[in-house]
Amino acid sequence: MIDRTSSRRKFLQDMMLTLPLAAAVPASAGRAAGGRLHIACNQYSWAVFYGREGRDFGASLDTALVEVAASGIDGFEPGVGGLQQVEKIAPLLKKHGLEMRSLYVNSTLHEAEKVDGSIEQVIAAAAKAKAVGTRIIVTNPSPIRWGGPENKNDEQLRTQAAALDKLGAKLRQMGLTLAYHNHDIELRQAAREFHHMMVGTDPKNVTLCLDAHWVYRGAGNSQVALFDIVKLYGQRITELHLRQSRDGVWAEVFGPGDIDYRALADTLLKIGVKPLLVLEQAVEAGSPNTLKAVEAFKQSTQYTRRIFAAFAG
Repeated sequence: MIDRTSSRRKFLQDMMLTLPLAAAVPASAGRAAGGRLHIACNQYSWAVFYGREGRDFGASLDTALVEVAASGIDGFEPGVGGLQQVEKIAPLLKKHGLEMRSLYVNSTLHEAEKVDGSIEQVIAAAAKAKAVGTRIIVTNPSPIRWGGPENKNDEQLRTQAAALDKLGAKLRQMGLTLAYHNHDIELRQAAREFHHMMVGTDPKNVTLCLDAHWVYRGAGNSQVALFDIVKLYGQRITELHLRQSRDGVWAEVFGPGDIDYRALADTLLKIGVKPLLVLEQAVEAGSPNTLKAVEAFKQSTQYTRRIFAAFAG
């Protein structure tokens, strides 16, 4: 089973090896074709479901995206390491009627000597993505070591925040929105990394991709901590990643569980925020194994449309 603390980062690294080389307005969820609420999903989630079925999602993206579209999802958030991967997947998404309103990209921003190169790589991918309709660029700055116990020191945190702000300013000039994303590692030690990426950056340049479950888990399975984050930074939320667990273990389907997503939806509406909704349901050791990927995402999509129905307006 994939290591839940570093799996997405490892997934993006693997994608870079397997794929061939070749001032923004805050986004809202909006409507998809036919007037329904636009629901997207993340590439990582499908890779995890495929993995437990003994299949490789990246082996044939053309075939895999048939199943994504069959699940009733409207959009797809690829996880990429650079321009070539955007160039590969963009025409396939169009072929299967899937929008790419957001893109998840790697970045290394805590090491001063790597900042400029990392920013240039993100900008190149973002420029190509914008041409096919992308509005939000999501990044989770890399840790010191994937899966490691090391924490960034104050100098590294300042370097990273300054670089994140610089990247966000460049993207804003391109008409794109940068959304900062975190896993559980950034919640360690009084959540100092997470909070400094928020308070150490300009809200005009850096928005928040709220990954509700990683905040919940990183804070010791605390809804109090999750809703405090929303209270502190709710106006900066431009994208919401959706994952659910039951008794602390990731569920197969996004539905009722440990996190009260109805309350979260109500809270966001009360403050006038309607982020892009991106399903990121995944499985780990102990998760139920009763559904294939298409059926799991079909049920997840249907539930999301019910509890976030007001976001379509």
